[in-house]
Amino acid sequence: MQLKDINIEEKFVFKSNLKFVSLFLMLIGITAITIAFFTDKERAWANILLNNYYFLSLAIGASFFLAIQYVTQSGWSVAFKRIPESLSSYIPIAGVIMIAVFLFGMKYLYPWTNAEESGIFDEKEMQLIHHKSAYLNNGFFVIRLIVFFTLWIVLTKILKHFSIKEDIEGGLKFFHKSEFYSKVLIFVLAFTFTFATIDWVMSIEPIWYSTLFAVKNFVSAFYHSIAVILLIAILLHSTGYLPFISKAHWHDFSKYLFILSIIFAYLWYSQYMIIWYANIPEETQYFIYRRENFSQTLFIVNLILNFVIPFIVLLPNYLAKKKSVLIFIALILLLGHYTDLYEQIVPATCGVLKIGFIEIGIYLGFAGLFIFLVGKTLSKINLIPQNHPYLEESLKHF
Repeated sequence: MQLKDINIEEKFVFKSNLKFVSLFLMLIGITAITIAFFTDKERAWANILLNNYYFLSLAIGASFFLAIQYVTQSGWSVAFKRIPESLSSYIPIAGVIMIAVFLFGMKYLYPWTNAEESGIFDEKEMQLIHHKSAYLNNGFFVIRLIVFFTLWIVLTKILKHFSIKEDIEGGLKFFHKSEFYSKVLIFVLAFTFTFATIDWVMSIEPIWYSTLFAVKNFVSAFYHSIAVILLIAILLHSTGYLPFISKAHWHDFSKYLFILSIIFAYLWYSQYMIIWYANIPEETQYFIYRRENFSQTLFIVNLILNFVIPFIVLLPNYLAKKKSVLIFIALILLLGHYTDLYEQIVPATCGVLKIGFIEIGIYLGFAGLFIFLVGKTLSKINLIPQNHPYLEESLKHF
């Protein structure tokens, strides 16, 4: 394909049928949430937190991916950088939902908010919670929440703004600015998402802690966001957009997924084995409950979905370049990400394994909201960035 045949001013058309599907999924989600609140409020809030954190982590991971491309001055990904840019559009909505969780759902999710009244902690555990009260308290919790989302929203909007200005004015001015703010964003994400994960997920069990937990979740966000970026790129390519994408692009995506599957497994194993080998009751109870009391099958399936299948399938180069194979892996990883977060959140909130209309419906509702926001954002700007210094390198990446 010649470069002259590529319409770099082409815009994504957010068709009415796709809008209808996203709105229909949101309706299913609203129905599932309504049923959940009338039947089991704890289950409702657990699933809202799970799905909001799920899609927020994809948006954060995509922003991190975009920043990495700028800092490393990568050329292969430039022509479809609108995709990770558009995924960050979910961050403000995630902030609103997290505020709702704080205002109305804290007592159902975080036992440290009413530790004395709950009666679920013994005297030693109460001492530990009291020791952590300088950090785990409602006031400081909401301050951190506001700071996290403010930083994420501001920095991602700055990068979007520079990207659009670069389209209009050209030159290297906005590229260098984007590169600088990408460095800032990487630092901010690494620091704030670590503490956000501790706040919103790990503090569900305030007695337990792990120094690897937040790191693993950050890597997981990066890992699974690439699967989403890949899936959107394939869908766009299959419907006539981004015609320049070649097997070399697919192969680069697969390399990311392959190496991150290994890193995910390494962190998963390190956290599990170090805690298990140490045999400290306050720490091992986390895995004992999930393996022996909650679901050993889910415990194993988590590792199979997030490591075993991607590692084995993407190992041969000839498979790693096939779109059908990459679609399969991307879908497996979306399920794997849900499984991983489900295993982190639900055992400590609901206490039992439940997969029914409430779980599926709320996930579909959030997915519909995510699709709608990403689709609307993509349709507002040129699908291929213009005047980027590495655009031609990306278009000729064979």
